Amino acid sequence: MEIKVDRRDPQERMRKIPFDTVVDAVPRCCIEAACRLPADVLAAIEAAAERESTELGRDFLNQYIENARIAMTENMPICQDTGFAVFFVEMGERLMIDGGSIYEAITKGTARGYAEGFLRKSIVQDPLFKRRNTGDNTPPIIHLSLVPGDRLTVILAPKGGGSENMSALAMLKPSDGRAGVIDFVVNTVVKAGGNPCPPTIVGVGIGGTFEKAAFLAKKALLRPVGQPHPDPEYAALERDILAAINASGVGPQGLGGDITSFAVHIEDHPCHIASLPVAVNLNCHAARHAGFEL
Repeated sequence: MEIKVDRRDPQERMRKIPFDTVVDAVPRCCIEAACRLPADVLAAIEAAAERESTELGRDFLNQYIENARIAMTENMPICQDTGFAVFFVEMGERLMIDGGSIYEAITKGTARGYAEGFLRKSIVQDPLFKRRNTGDNTPPIIHLSLVPGDRLTVILAPKGGGSENMSALAMLKPSDGRAGVIDFVVNTVVKAGGNPCPPTIVGVGIGGTFEKAAFLAKKALLRPVGQPHPDPEYAALERDILAAINASGVGPQGLGGDITSFAVHIEDHPCHIASLPVAVNLNCHAARHAGFEL
């Protein structure tokens, strides 16, 4: 049997994307994410407006729907807080950016997008002392994963300060089990009250390590609203947590009602025998994201 060996230089076997092609795709993504609510999120708000029994709660939900309509037709931001630019990037192992790095391209595109879209710049360079605004909403957060193939997939999920500030993480004991996870997640959402502009989408990361659980909680927010976990046990846990949250009565904008959260999304990962990390990351009702593939 003859084995064929590709003797070309490794770079010749790579697919190349020009640096400027990536840069040019990012601004459109920034503006779309800020101004167009994804269809699954809008559908969740509309469904909640039909189920909400309180008049005040229904009024808020209907205002969210009208706000999303105006933002889309006028190409204006859905919220004045256009957020920290958080990118989830999958880059094929046989792909290279010709003329620069993927980090440089996304950073440059983010600066352009926030300028061209007249989006609020919310990032300070020094988090503790000087706290001077960088002026262009950079640097972004970039979560980069290498995957098989030669494609580049980019998802931007802008994250506003109000919902991000309500995040929490606990290193539970394994003996705390299912009940402990439910108590921690529900208490986190109830304690947040109206700060994250509910109804929220609740991202939950279970397992891994301290930092992995937090990443999983944020990644969980990318799932289409209400799409259940593929594992039946975790899917049942999502339903039980959501029922307990909505039974709390926090309601839209934290002023009482039936719908405190649209969905609970769990992502899990193997963990140490002595650990049970659990992280919660909330997204406000304007759960924004946009993306592209090259």
